[in-house]
Amino acid sequence: MSVLDGILAGVREDLAQRQSAVPLAELKARVSDAPPALDPLPGFRAPGVSIIAEVKRKSPSKGELATIADPAALAAEYAAGGAAAISVLTEQRRFGGSLDDLAAVRAEVSVPVLRKDFIVTPYQLWEARAWGADLALLMVVSLPGGLLEELHGLALELGLTPLVETHTEEEIARAADLGAEVVGINARDLTTLEVDRAVFQKLAPHLPEAAVKIAESGVTGPEDVAEYHAWGADVVLVGEALVRSGDPRSSIGEFISQAGRP
Repeated sequence: MSVLDGILAGVREDLAQRQSAVPLAELKARVSDAPPALDPLPGFRAPGVSIIAEVKRKSPSKGELATIADPAALAAEYAAGGAAAISVLTEQRRFGGSLDDLAAVRAEVSVPVLRKDFIVTPYQLWEARAWGADLALLMVVSLPGGLLEELHGLALELGLTPLVETHTEEEIARAADLGAEVVGINARDLTTLEVDRAVFQKLAPHLPEAAVKIAESGVTGPEDVAEYHAWGADVVLVGEALVRSGDPRSSIGEFISQAGRP
């Protein structure tokens, strides 16, 4: 069993408990009363590099990263620093997140919010929208057959912007076949948790030309963001480097300014 297989097994167990507690009809009612989702594309397509700043307490590869008692306050710092969007980890077992974190962040900031989780069922997309997400992560590696297409279509119907995450040329081809507008390349291989930022450099030329191109994982400082941008990234998703920085607002400014230098 790969690392990803183990994570997905836990995700499905936790999902079954939530489905028992909150019927789909209740989620749909909540979504029907929700304000429209925010569109992240104008921010992502702005000149220079855009930053998705992540609320992330821990990870399977690094363990505990930061004690985040108030995710909304952290998100506010991110937004004040110039983040184009906020990513909220909602997976509990390996990342220490929750849907309550998502709701708290949504209530605090005016920028788009991404639900980052291992989404494998339609129910999770209804959850994302019901708790205030504007974007939802769809990882090609965990969505075989027609499931990727089904979830991508439902996300759009719900007003969510799907961030379609890839790690190989074959996965990029599947994203392109969908007509995905936002495509990420994760430098981390989720089956082993190994990180190689050069994966983005290698695969970026294969991304759909019109798509927003997002680099994920492996950022330790401004120089990494600048390099991703030089390799073609419109947006860089940053988690660990920000939650450990001590001054996330200033760090985001540094990321953006250094990447914009000639």
